[in-house]
Amino acid sequence: MAGNRKIVITIDGPAGAGKSTVGRLLAERLGYLYMDTGAMYRAVAVLARDRSRENPLDDALLTEICGGLDLHMPSDNRGMRLVVNGDDLTEKIREPEISALASAVSAKAVVRRRLAEIQRQLGAAGGIVAEGRDMGTVVFPQAEVKFFLDARPEVRGERRHRELAAKGEKATLVEVSEQLIARDRNDQVRELAPLKPAADAILVDSTDLGAKEVVELMVRLIGERGVEGS
Repeated sequence: MAGNRKIVITIDGPAGAGKSTVGRLLAERLGYLYMDTGAMYRAVAVLARDRSRENPLDDALLTEICGGLDLHMPSDNRGMRLVVNGDDLTEKIREPEISALASAVSAKAVVRRRLAEIQRQLGAAGGIVAEGRDMGTVVFPQAEVKFFLDARPEVRGERRHRELAAKGEKATLVEVSEQLIARDRNDQVRELAPLKPAADAILVDSTDLGAKEVVELMVRLIGERGVEGS
């Protein structure tokens, strides 16, 4: 692979492993576009909930939402924003109830198909760090470098709890941990694009590593594969 060619880097893994923080930092380090695919599924979940609190998983509703989906991920001095159909949903997608709904929404074929199209369009030219749950297995199976980032469940629960607490959310550590475990189970056993490492993914355990340490490790591993990444 040519060292001066920008590539596709994927980071998959369960919630709380640090994918978002690491993905942003790695993209900044390489001068790449950062793509938070989990945020995209959360956005669809927000739209579905706001349209129908009684039945947000209705296939016809999700088909309609995806058919008219206009999604952008611009950055400003506050970081990456998520603008969907002209509305900034950056804060709404982090509401606790959206996590569970996003997991259910992501199991819907019509949603995965439409978002995969958008994700591939964004990554067509390379120069992207895409993080999610099936980036290396389904969306970008030909990505030059694939990572699967994980950590012990109790550590992931603590990280997610701190993140929510910093935003003023009142969920307890027990509640957050239970939600993570449930989402892990749902993501791993679903028939459509289950959460699992790609066969050629590099496994990275972030249990005892800070985000910057993980990024340094990833940069070194990318270099060892003969890819400059920028």
